[in-house]
Amino acid sequence: MTRKPHDQFAKQFLEELLSPLGKVEANKEVIDEARQVDILFSPAPTSLNQAQNLGLLGTIALLNTALLEPFRNQPSKTEVRNCLLKLLEVIADSQRQAKRENTTLLEDDLARLWILSPSASPGLLESFGAKLRLENWLSGVYFLPESLRTAIIAINELPVTQETLWFRLLGRGSVQQQAVKELVALPPENLVRRNVLEIVYRWRISVMSKLELTQEDQELIMNLTQAYQEARAQAVQEGVQQGVQQERRQVIENLLRYRFASMDEELSRVVDSLLLLSPEEFTPLCLQLSREELLARFSL
Repeated sequence: MTRKPHDQFAKQFLEELLSPLGKVEANKEVIDEARQVDILFSPAPTSLNQAQNLGLLGTIALLNTALLEPFRNQPSKTEVRNCLLKLLEVIADSQRQAKRENTTLLEDDLARLWILSPSASPGLLESFGAKLRLENWLSGVYFLPESLRTAIIAINELPVTQETLWFRLLGRGSVQQQAVKELVALPPENLVRRNVLEIVYRWRISVMSKLELTQEDQELIMNLTQAYQEARAQAVQEGVQQGVQQERRQVIENLLRYRFASMDEELSRVVDSLLLLSPEEFTPLCLQLSREELLARFSL
């Protein structure tokens, strides 16, 4: 479990989209002080056709090794500097490997860092010298000076096109809500649509088992509700509800073990009744009702 629901969703989402194109490493540790890169991606040589389905994300994926660092809120200057430290360590590691193997590592082959932010203030961009390159890149993609090999993507400034959909799904507020509508409107046979909806479905179930939801958690849940409902309907239609029920059973049993330390025969009988409820309904009941109240209400 990652430290925040948005981190968990963003990493699963990016890993799902990029895995057909090459090697994806989530929470990749770098040597210096055991820092972790959210997503470290290395493209495969045969990924060109599949990358075209991902628009701007596919373009970035094909350039070279990419560090992807998604943020739910605009990062602070310190957070941007920490991302730069990760990039420099990844580059240093690749240079050490090239030296061991007695090979040449060209400047264009060095990794790039992509900081994904719901927005980016003029002050933040100016402080790092970040500029648009509209001759080759979309609005909203700000590049730091070339030698830093870093860009900040201000998701709210991206044009509302199919090319930017997968980034806008990681935005906030109306930007994310609009992207969800576009995702649901894609043809049902679209494989990326199907996989992303499944991620939303599984993520929503896992998050609803949290003891407390922050305001940011609730916003993200609300923004993804339409995608969740679509995925739920799709699951029922395709007859895969059995697998979903098994996941829910595991969530309920974990909640009850958390509350009461173990699962005995009496509590096991409660689970079948709780499975008839939605996660939004059974989660507070598992966390708030006493053992006696649960048995009285739900024992078969």
